[in-house]
Amino acid sequence: MIDKLEYLIMLAGEKHFGRAAERLGITQPTLSAGLRQLEERLGVTLVNRGSRFQGMTDEGERVLVWARRITDDLRTMREEIRTVRSGLSGHLRIGAVPTALPVVARLTTPFLARHADVSFEVMSHTSTELVQGVENFEIDVALTYLDDERLRRLDTRPLYAERYCLVTTRGSRLADRASVTWEEAASIPLCLLFGDMQNRQILNRHLGAEGRAFRAVMESNSMIALLAQVRAADLATIMPCPFADTLGLADPMVAIPITDGDVSYRIGLVTARRDPRPPILTAFWDESALPDGP
Repeated sequence: MIDKLEYLIMLAGEKHFGRAAERLGITQPTLSAGLRQLEERLGVTLVNRGSRFQGMTDEGERVLVWARRITDDLRTMREEIRTVRSGLSGHLRIGAVPTALPVVARLTTPFLARHADVSFEVMSHTSTELVQGVENFEIDVALTYLDDERLRRLDTRPLYAERYCLVTTRGSRLADRASVTWEEAASIPLCLLFGDMQNRQILNRHLGAEGRAFRAVMESNSMIALLAQVRAADLATIMPCPFADTLGLADPMVAIPITDGDVSYRIGLVTARRDPRPPILTAFWDESALPDGP
């Protein structure tokens, strides 16, 4: 039964019978037969079929929610048994908004020092993708913005406040300033994250306050790509000061605080609301801290 639920989860993710079968390491006929067996067992049609995958039925969507929960509970049970027998071990899937990625290492490094038999998978996602991933048990814990109504149904834990710097190269306009304003930052060409990302929406509000116009000459989903472009072309970007500090920007890059107004946004841990949690997630949640700031 469990393997058939895993078939359904994989098909929902891949939205293609062939790709789902390949990911599962089985043949497409085996996948189709397994899904039909699950449908017969439950007495409902789960998948809209045609010449290709056409989505889940309404019943299939409900079964998918339970399938994700059941398979994650099974994983939790296995981890608890393994922890009792041989101590904390396992694999933790961490997702983060791009601006929080450098902070992940501040959490995983001391955790690895205490628990040598764990491993991590770290992925960058938008805040929307993180909420969906956590709710679908595809991401164990996320680092994201906490000022988000969608998080009311999840568990959250604040870590730090994100504040902002203008990052540019020595010799460029504003590079010799001790601090700048949002209006000054808006007056120069910028490299920014894509418009659907929460960080960009935050920057849009402050750069474009009072109807100001500003220009993004490059957009990306990667802060590293933005920094590379800034360095190559004497441009500028805006990023969280923790990001710039953690990376330790080398000359000729400089980070200049944006100081007008008390602009800060809370970043923290987010996970699904469940009891019990997997042992490795419980330990990571309880032990993660940034006592000296990000």
